[in-house]
Amino acid sequence: MTWDAIPSDEAVKKAAEAVKDRAIRVITVDKRTDALHKLEEIIPGDAEVMTASSTTLQEIGFIDLLKSGKHPWRNLKEELLSETDPLKQLELRQKSVTAQYFLGSVHAVAQTGEIVVASASGSQVPAYAYSSPNVIWVIGVQKIVPTLKEAITRVREYVLPLEDARMKREGFPGSMIGKLLILEREMMPGRITAVFVREKLGF
Repeated sequence: MTWDAIPSDEAVKKAAEAVKDRAIRVITVDKRTDALHKLEEIIPGDAEVMTASSTTLQEIGFIDLLKSGKHPWRNLKEELLSETDPLKQLELRQKSVTAQYFLGSVHAVAQTGEIVVASASGSQVPAYAYSSPNVIWVIGVQKIVPTLKEAITRVREYVLPLEDARMKREGFPGSMIGKLLILEREMMPGRITAVFVREKLGF
């Protein structure tokens, strides 16, 4: 199977409907620029914003927007990275998983509606699973696969090697799957928004 192929419109629609049925809001846009504009629309001006490590957010320009300071939000990630006091940094790490808006991406979406996220440390898992009141995922549609089984296979056989190579290029030992989150259903309808983008984004 080609893990980075853009699926048919029918497959995208099927996945979107299945994800909606699991109490997740779905927005579908055509381009990465549309996704960035949609985030600017969704996130209120006075919101706390935290981001997971995400190639997708980089590719749509959201990380550059945050770094520029040309936005109305409170950037918790910047505060966390710039804090030098260990105790204050720990407090910010704890606060980050309850940020008003937590943004990132996922690694696979099954046409049956399940969503799969892999993480080495698990740092984004609390926010994704429960602790943040608003979660937004920006998802390139190449991550859509027919079944949950194929979604997990995609993570293990395609995503992990790419992420491992990326980490090594940046001078780290590599990556691994430390935690694997399978979201079957959201208990708080509307807490999570999935923005599907009809482009190849991220891994």
